[in-house]
Amino acid sequence: MSTPNPPKPVRQEEVPSRLRSVKKKVPTPVKALARQATRAAGLATASRRTDPDFLVVGTKRGGTTSLWNYLVDHPDVLPMFPAAQEIKSPHYFDIHYDRGRRWYRSHFPTEAERARHERRTGHRALAGEASPYYMFHPLAPQRIAADLPDVRLVVSLRNPVERIWSHYHERVAGHTETLSFDAALEAEPGRLGGEAERIVSDAPRYYSHHHDLSSYLARGHYDEQLRVLTDLFPPHRLLVLRAEDFYADPAAELAKVCAHLGLRLHGADAFPQYNKLPRSSLPEEARARLEDYYRPHVRATEEILGRDLGWF
Repeated sequence: MSTPNPPKPVRQEEVPSRLRSVKKKVPTPVKALARQATRAAGLATASRRTDPDFLVVGTKRGGTTSLWNYLVDHPDVLPMFPAAQEIKSPHYFDIHYDRGRRWYRSHFPTEAERARHERRTGHRALAGEASPYYMFHPLAPQRIAADLPDVRLVVSLRNPVERIWSHYHERVAGHTETLSFDAALEAEPGRLGGEAERIVSDAPRYYSHHHDLSSYLARGHYDEQLRVLTDLFPPHRLLVLRAEDFYADPAAELAKVCAHLGLRLHGADAFPQYNKLPRSSLPEEARARLEDYYRPHVRATEEILGRDLGWF
């Protein structure tokens, strides 16, 4: 007998931290009613709403939250609906695909809002969203290619050794990981065994907690994920950044993203780092072991991209 599908998660990381302190003071029943009312309003007007122009699709712990926040601060990027909730992603292509396109479009601005912005400013208005699970999910890239034939994608890749250490600490901080780092890596094959296949076979309703949250090693196989993306999307629709460059000079990297999306340059005043977690340094023995593990994947990724990523 098959096991029941686990409940799909409500993502705290969908809402930027600057609003969480305010939201915590609002009674839960009031928040639930507000969510129901705004989603009903979005659904009622879904036929008049736009599809996204761009998606930030990965990688997890690769600066996607910071990049998303910088983009929504751009004067020509319209917020998702409702704007007050500051949603990062509805997780449609990875977790909620069974809810359908009408539900997905209910999260985006209306065509009338886009037209008003363009009349007022003389500049094209864009809409988008960001989910780092899209790049890793076994069906999300194909769904995106089928449903959004003109969408542009942005990927931010981070040194996979630094990424995995950050990913583990995020899960510990989120109280979804109780194992030690080494034990979690040892448990990964068992946790992920058969999960990608079940996501495909039981689509679109099956959600895998471990495939989403406990895929520490597998998320760093960038070559495998990029092969899927480059097979589905032409080069002019896919921009791949190096997270280290983004951290070192966010203004320069944001300018690349703006050029890719067709946005005018926007002189931001500051670039705060979002979703940063305090953590200890990765032990050198573990670092060396992980560099050996990832080296073939990094070399294959460099071959796909045609450039040296400079990680190790």
